[in-house]
Amino acid sequence: MNLDSSPEVEAIQFRFYREAPAWRKLQMVAELNRAAQELALSGIRQRYPEATPEEHRRYLADLLLGPELAAKVYGPLPIPTVREPDDQP
Repeated sequence: MNLDSSPEVEAIQFRFYREAPAWRKLQMVAELNRAAQELALSGIRQRYPEATPEEHRRYLADLLLGPELAAKVYGPLPIPTVREPDDQP
């Protein structure tokens, strides 16, 4: 299944996952979700460096909930600030 793991290592990993208690499996899923959200926020910060942290979270909501639901819950997306070429510092 994994291209970068030997079949022996993969068997150990699967045994660990099968034998892990439910609370540990839920904890692993929560950690993966947090990591995915942090990666998404990092991309949003790079795309919208002028936006506030609140605006970054609103863009994240758009990704997680979809545009329609995010707009209903949080309002419209902020209009990104566009810099003109001569505005560069």
